[in-house]
Amino acid sequence: MNDRLRKDDPSVDGAAEGANPRTASCACGTLKITVSGAPARVYACACLECQRATGSSFSYRARFPRAAISRIEGDRRKWRRGSDAGRWVEQTFCPACGTLVYMEGEALPDALVISVGCFVDTTFAPPAAVFWASRRHSWYDLAEGIQSLD
Repeated sequence: MNDRLRKDDPSVDGAAEGANPRTASCACGTLKITVSGAPARVYACACLECQRATGSSFSYRARFPRAAISRIEGDRRKWRRGSDAGRWVEQTFCPACGTLVYMEGEALPDALVISVGCFVDTTFAPPAAVFWASRRHSWYDLAEGIQSLD
């Protein structure tokens, strides 16, 4: 599946405007999402659902407004789950390699959250906060200046 997001697409508020386009992709390169501009927020999450979804101790994600999205291409599958707040979260992943590339959530209807590791950019901004910090693994110390949120 290769589709160009259009301004009239009801799932997107508009085509991305601005500089600094960057593309996040799955491990096999089949599923890609291109965004422009800086993320609205970069964070980590140590909730049990993120630990399960990533197979790691936490997730590292960047939230972008839907207007920043210029293109999503490639086959994808979606899985919807509940959250601790009782709202749905829909995870979008590559059916070939299984990489969770981006998420949408009931609580953030005008945004997409992209897995930062999919950008393959070691200079990407560090997380400003860690959600569910009380559930993080004992070895995971927070750097100075990172908010601890529960």
